[in-house]
Formats: sequence, structure tokens, C-alpha cells
Amino acid sequence: MNLDRLNGPALSLFRMVVGLLFLCHGLASLFGVFGGNRGSGEAVPVGQWPGWWAALIQVLCGALVLAGLVTRPAALVASGSMAYAYFVVHQPEGLLPLRNGGELAALFCWSFALVVVLGPGPWALDALIRRRRGEAVAPVSGRTSVPA
Repeated sequence: MNLDRLNGPALSLFRMVVGLLFLCHGLASLFGVFGGNRGSGEAVPVGQWPGWWAALIQVLCGALVLAGLVTRPAALVASGSMAYAYFVVHQPEGLLPLRNGGELAALFCWSFALVVVLGPGPWALDALIRRRRGEAVAPVSGRTSVPA
């Protein structure tokens, strides 16, 4: 079985799941839903630095990445915000993510970095817009072909 044909759909599903989880994380902090900020049941106070602003980035970038719209810039901002969260909020508590509670920040950071590099995949609004404009949509492949 040739699994390479599943690269595009797998990348699209990965992007959508990561975007949805990030969106839910931000909604919990902004509106106190899904258990609220850090499971407190409460929302982060409006304008509070850095929590409220981080939650706003999570909602906006999570929604954009989920939809596959301006995916690479949104994923870059999301990745950077999670790198900031890791190094400023979590890392002072200990070097390793398992010791400082920064596993989610590290996972989101690297997941969004992967989306920045690989793109949104074929099931994205970005890909639809490019197709409508007549631009080529690059296939996602693990191999490079060498002309014979």
C-alpha cells in the first residue's frame, strides 16, 4: 500500500485538529467555557497581560488555522506565542516541560511550526482560493522526484 497518497489529507486533518484544540484553549480562557482558564471555570480578566492577549491570539489563530485561511502567517504567530509562553511562563519553573507544565506550549509551538513549513494541505480555504485563481497547488509528498 502506498501511503504517500495520504500525505495531503493527513496534513489537512492534522492542521484542523491542532487549530481546533488551540481555538478551544483560547475560548476557555476568554469566555470561561470548557472548564475555564486553567480549569478554574473563570475567564481571564479582559486586557490582562499576558493571559488575555494570549487567549485572543489562540482564538484568532486557532480559527484561521482550522479553516486553512492565511494559514502560514496565522501558524507562525501561534507558534511564536507558544514559544513565548514556554520560555517566559513555564521555563523559569524548570528546564524540562514535564517538570514545568509546559508540555502543551511546546507541542503547540512545534505543531504550528510544522504547519508553517508544510503549509495547510489540500483541504484548506487557502488551497481553494489558489485553485480558483488558477494558481498551482503544490502536492504534499515525502519524496522528491528525479526526472529520468
